[in-house]
Amino acid sequence: MLPLPDRRLIVTDDGSHTYALEGVNKHYHSTFGALQESRHVFIENGLKKVLAVQDSIRILEVGFGTGLNALLSFIEGGTRNAVILYHALEPYPLNAKEYSILNYPQLLEYDKALQVFLSMHEAPWGKETAIAKGFLLKKYLVSLHEAKLPEKFFDLVYYDAFGPDEQPEMWELGMFKKVFTAMRTGGILTTYCSKGGVRRGLRTAGFYVIKLPGPKGKREITHALKLK
Repeated sequence: MLPLPDRRLIVTDDGSHTYALEGVNKHYHSTFGALQESRHVFIENGLKKVLAVQDSIRILEVGFGTGLNALLSFIEGGTRNAVILYHALEPYPLNAKEYSILNYPQLLEYDKALQVFLSMHEAPWGKETAIAKGFLLKKYLVSLHEAKLPEKFFDLVYYDAFGPDEQPEMWELGMFKKVFTAMRTGGILTTYCSKGGVRRGLRTAGFYVIKLPGPKGKREITHALKLK
């Protein structure tokens, strides 16, 4: 894997932080609002839909990144007394200086958000860690290409890799097939990316694909369902 460019902290339109990659027009989250994007794509149109029918869930995140999706999932799961097993793949983790200055914990209405957020980033790689009651985290210092995923295991996938223009290898048919095999029947894959080629690849891999309204600044997002 090639190293990523240096990261530069920026403030998005809703006041929440994200990182920009120096020298390229790419950010970890939408510049229209990191918090609002993650809530819309992954919580409202992912986690809440699964928790509406079950109270125990196994999540795979492709791209742990800033840890925002994991933190929001922890908080949402706690409001429902859910049990969450959260697996996350991240070959380019933030260092302590980078994640410690992110302002998500200060913006969220949860008094232990900072403690939880730091615990997630500081959790050891490759070891299942109890962040709190009902939330187990296991991070892998690998890309999806390298990861060894269990079959028929995950109920929900957050596909949050950099986009097809920046990381085309992450959006290839082989990656979608790998994730499809790792998901349980009835599982949901949700992603911010709505490119036609991505949707076609997901369909070829076996998913039933639908378009949903996107967050501010984005017309559509993609849902991929494993129906059988």
